[in-house]
This record gives sequence, C-alpha cells and structure tokens, in this order.
Amino acid sequence: MSTASALMTTDEVSPRERVAFWADWIHRLFGGLESDLYGDTAFDGRMTSAHAGDVILTRLEANRHRVMRPRSLVRRSDAGYLKIVAPFAGRAGVEQAGRRAWVGPGQWSLYDTTETYAVDNPVRVEHLIVMVPKASLVERGLPLPELCARPLGGGGVARLALETMRNAYRELPAMGPEASRGVGELITQCVHLSLLDLAGRTTAVTQREALRERIKRVVAQRLGDPRLSVDEIARALNVSRRQLYNAFADEPDGVAGYVLAQRLDACRADLADPRLEQRSITEIALARGFTSNAHFSRVFRAHTGCSPSEFRRDRAGAAVS
Repeated sequence: MSTASALMTTDEVSPRERVAFWADWIHRLFGGLESDLYGDTAFDGRMTSAHAGDVILTRLEANRHRVMRPRSLVRRSDAGYLKIVAPFAGRAGVEQAGRRAWVGPGQWSLYDTTETYAVDNPVRVEHLIVMVPKASLVERGLPLPELCARPLGGGGVARLALETMRNAYRELPAMGPEASRGVGELITQCVHLSLLDLAGRTTAVTQREALRERIKRVVAQRLGDPRLSVDEIARALNVSRRQLYNAFADEPDGVAGYVLAQRLDACRADLADPRLEQRSITEIALARGFTSNAHFSRVFRAHTGCSPSEFRRDRAGAAVS
C-alpha cells in the first residue's frame, strides 16, 4: 500500500462553508460518523494521512469539536479498527463502554470503531490518530472491551509505542512499500504489548477490588460476631492475610481498622435510634461484636470525642428539640 500522504483541509473552501464541509467530509470518510462543533459557527481543520501496510496514521489539526458513532451507525461499519488518539497539543476525552479517558500530550487512548463511541476535543487540538486493524489484535486473545477508553503512555512499553507511532508518521513518506509494511507490523506489536501490560494491571486492580468487596460483605454479615478478625476473614474467604492486606492497601486503617469503623458506625446508629432507647449501652456494644463495655467505651471516645452515654444523651436531646 502506498505511503503517500493524503491531505484534507478546510482551506479549500470559504470560511462560511467550512463547518458544513468538515461535517460532510467526516461523515463520508468514516462511514457516517457524526460530528459536533460545540455550537461554534467558525471552524478550520486539516488532516494528513499515511499508510504503514494496513495501519493508517493521520495527523489532525482542528478547532474544538466532537465526533460520535451512535448505535444506528455501528451496524453499517464494515472495516473494524482500533483507533488510537495521541495528542501533540490539546486534549481528548475518549468515551466507550461506560468509561471516559482524558488524555493529553505524552498519552494515548484507543477505542473500537465497531462499537459506539464518542471523542471530545474541547480545545483546539493537534492529534496523531492511528488506526490498527482490529482483527490483528483480536486474534491475540486480548480482552479488548476492558482496555478501550483507558489512558496509556505514562511510561514503559506504552511510552515506547507512542514514540514508535510518532516516529513512524514522520519517516513514512521516505519509505517504500516493504519498509512501510514492516513499520505497520512494528506498530501493531507495540500496541499489543502495551495492551498486554494494561490488561495485567487492569486485571490486578479488578481482582483486588473484587476481593475488597467480598471482605466487606463478610464484615457486614458477621459484624456482631466477636470472633471476627483478620484471620477469621481470611479463613472464611480462603485467602491469605497478605491478600487481605493488599486488597485494603488503599484504605489507611487496613482490614482491622475497617472492621472497627463498621462496628463503631453501627453502634452510633443504634445509640441514636429512639426505638432502641430501652437497650443498654453494653447490650448494643456486645450485639455489634465488642467483647467488653470498657473496651467499647474507650475506642468510642477515641473516635468521637465523647462517651457512648454522652453521645446518646446529645442525640436524644436533639431529637426532642
């Protein structure tokens, strides 16, 4: 496939025709893609494209705009691509599968053109847009729906992929067909490695979040059990203490602190509940898993600044007034 550049520019038409010219051009080139200019009545934009085998690289310069592929247009799409947005200047918001990733210079994100999506460019932009055939990555077993609309490029292989794409666009006009095909394969491999890395990090985060939710469910179900501890939770979920600590690595007080906080919150709610005014403070504390009234009173004061009885009296007074 030729590496010759193709140019589209609104400079070809008068200023008053540019908005309609741009919308029509985007619609025809990208299979009915819809565009929006945030209500602006003036616009200028240009695109320069080059091919690296089956990979298409485009440099876009344009005023602020937004493009959308609604569900009605997805069925008519024939060529499936993973489309990468890598800003040189400005920023882009890539929205797909219920997620939105904002990326700026030094970053990139991608989306699947065979699904619904939207890309916001709220300021004037200069982007490198790279279209990689979806089939070339689907066959490698990547969980693509989980990887679209996520930011990449901060470092590591994703940064290497970004530099490869930028350098390829710059050097492609001087390459012959065979060299350009090799560059396209290199870009595809770099994107593949970046997505593998992202999949590993995404999977690790997802697994940690799932375990944290399982831990929270066990705590909610057994809050009144005085035997509930880190070891008991680990046994109940058949995981190690280390896995529990990792799941709560983002929580300042860890698993044990979370259990204590839940017990204290439950006790505060009980003490403030007028329907439980006949229950003693000791009964409430024991029902929420505390082993003694003295221990409960000590930690309650440490966390609230008052004793359980003072807290109950203040809440009762507030209710009366």
